[in-house]
Amino acid sequence: MKNKGNTVVVLLVVLIGIISGVGLLIGINNAVGAALSPLNARLAEIDRTERNIESKLNMGNGSMNPSLALIQNELAQIQNKINTLNSNPQQPQQPPAEDMNKVYNIPPGISSIIGRRDAPVTITEFSDFQCPFCSRFYSAIKDVLAAYPNQVRVVIKNYPLPFHPNARPAAKLAMAANEQGKFQGMMESLMANGGDVSDAKIKEYAKNLNLNYDRLMADYKNQDARWEKQIQDDMQLGQNVDVRGTPTFYLNGRKTGARDLGSFKAQIDAILSRK
Repeated sequence: MKNKGNTVVVLLVVLIGIISGVGLLIGINNAVGAALSPLNARLAEIDRTERNIESKLNMGNGSMNPSLALIQNELAQIQNKINTLNSNPQQPQQPPAEDMNKVYNIPPGISSIIGRRDAPVTITEFSDFQCPFCSRFYSAIKDVLAAYPNQVRVVIKNYPLPFHPNARPAAKLAMAANEQGKFQGMMESLMANGGDVSDAKIKEYAKNLNLNYDRLMADYKNQDARWEKQIQDDMQLGQNVDVRGTPTFYLNGRKTGARDLGSFKAQIDAILSRK
């Protein structure tokens, strides 16, 4: 009887364990289901959205295709325009050809004059003192003045280019030097040094030209408005007479392409022969 009782106890323990295990599994399953519920809901929503889009695509033959056709048509038109431009490229608009026979009215005004003031031939130069080409071709002007000391004068007009930051202050420094009668010397010094207007260079220019440095700097700074107006007047005149760059030379008002003594000489001799 004792063995039977022990067996019953063991069976009861096993049965209780099985029941507890089943309950635990049910609890776990419920917990997992609760945790996955939001995910399942989201998946169901995505599935509904996909089916809705698919339905619209299947039904949209009458509403979406026309829009797509319009877009394709516009793209085709744009491509046609691109093809047309590529096959017929537009040439950049060129400025009108220069009329080298036109005589412009270019009064000397208050501009600095190099040479005899009553000379019958006037070379007017629109110049930028930082311009390397102005510096390069100025040697031809000096050669002309040496060859025609009594027949040629040179009028210097200021035309500082916007991409030369020292050109404007250099022009003003030359005008300030002109107050002491040293315009030409200052202009040549500036051209030889690329328009350098640093303090050290200005002192060097003043020393080499025997200028009163204090007076030079006073005129340079205190009369800035006067120099600025003269520059503006020169530039406006340059625009009126079709200046397109620097240097631009005129012989008695007629634009010239001469850049060396021989070319200038041929034109100057022709002018003098008519006088």
